[in-house]
Amino acid sequence: MDVTRGGPADAPVILTMLDDAQDWLASQGRSGQWGTDHWSAAPAAVERITRLATTGTVWLGVIDDVPAGAIITSTEPHDYVPPADEPEHYVTLLVTARAYAGNGVGAALLAHARAEARAAGIGLIRVDCYDSDDHRLVGYYERQGFTSVSAFTARDGTWPGRVLALRV
Repeated sequence: MDVTRGGPADAPVILTMLDDAQDWLASQGRSGQWGTDHWSAAPAAVERITRLATTGTVWLGVIDDVPAGAIITSTEPHDYVPPADEPEHYVTLLVTARAYAGNGVGAALLAHARAEARAAGIGLIRVDCYDSDDHRLVGYYERQGFTSVSAFTARDGTWPGRVLALRV
């Protein structure tokens, strides 16, 4: 897999990956994370992804010229997460294309983010994620080396989340 720099023009590709991931989650009975309405069909979601891709740093994982995943990092967390007391790379988005799920794309993109943080002299990477009853996504990040920092509730008290951190 090659990791290439992306940007706002890649928002439609990222939205397609999010739609596919959302379909997969719903097919598994796990619609609590993102619901069932496609990201690409919601103007607010399209605006959010475009904003993240404009204000953050976009990296695409590409396999045989096909986008297999995307990660967006920022120097600031989402507005529902308190800022860190030190400079950080904050993972504002990580998604793998459905066709490449389970093939290490997300892990490779997180490794790239670690290398970018190190190169910039930044010692902290944080991410937040959905923290469902089964804690599967939290467990994924823990397997990638992150440590749980705090729980939170977003979206008017309906979305349980967790912030995780990784020292680099």
